[in-house]
Amino acid sequence: MNDIAHNLAQVRDKISAAATRCGRAPEEITLLAVSKTKPASAIAEAIAAGHRAFGENYVQEGVDKIRAFRERGNTDLQWHFIGPLQSNKSRLVAEHFDWCHTIDRLRIATRLSDQRPAEMPALNVLIQINISDENSKSGITLGELDALAADVAALPRLTLRGLMAIPAPESSYERQFAVAQQMAVAFEALKARYDTVDTLSLGMSDDMEAAIAAGSTMVRIGTAIFGPRNYAHGNFRCARLPPIIRKPEERHEDVDFPAFNGH
Repeated sequence: MNDIAHNLAQVRDKISAAATRCGRAPEEITLLAVSKTKPASAIAEAIAAGHRAFGENYVQEGVDKIRAFRERGNTDLQWHFIGPLQSNKSRLVAEHFDWCHTIDRLRIATRLSDQRPAEMPALNVLIQINISDENSKSGITLGELDALAADVAALPRLTLRGLMAIPAPESSYERQFAVAQQMAVAFEALKARYDTVDTLSLGMSDDMEAAIAAGSTMVRIGTAIFGPRNYAHGNFRCARLPPIIRKPEERHEDVDFPAFNGH
């Protein structure tokens, strides 16, 4: 077992333990492997270990990876865009990604809907909530959620799946849980109004346990899987991808999505 496969197993064990402690089934929580700045070889190792859901923060880097893996026949991967999205990059997201976690204004949502190719399934989207009211982070307030959700839900080429948040770092579990619970309450209210809503993308390495206890259905984990990031040398390279060999009977517990800015 290589390091990435070992790390994935450890993270899955932590998710399972956190879910069990609060009386939830581990299958309720999806692990999103955040692969930003990581080379294709690292993602290939995660794929070989059975993982299928990956999160990218940078549009062009993510598109390059998506294209490279599709060219080599990996058509069962789920690609989530989890970074801030500018209008001039919306078409690339609409044409390549399966999910977008960072909807915070109608203009971007409308562009994504208009630019989603007709032959592709509707783009799964999450509305980003700035739950800690930080100027440095994107997202809307909870008070703005109802209006934006109604507008997004009406767009023909998007499917509103739920909410995403990146809470400010908190040192105590109690504070982490209190913030996560605010998101969970909003998520449950949204779920009661829209049949398509089933996803609360909340929780990273430091606050994953509190997020799961509050009701998160998707956690976003990067460094604990792939190791520390080197932003100076993190350019994606698609050359010399190792072959992925799968057994015919191989099953992947993370693949079943209908039903994660992580990091």
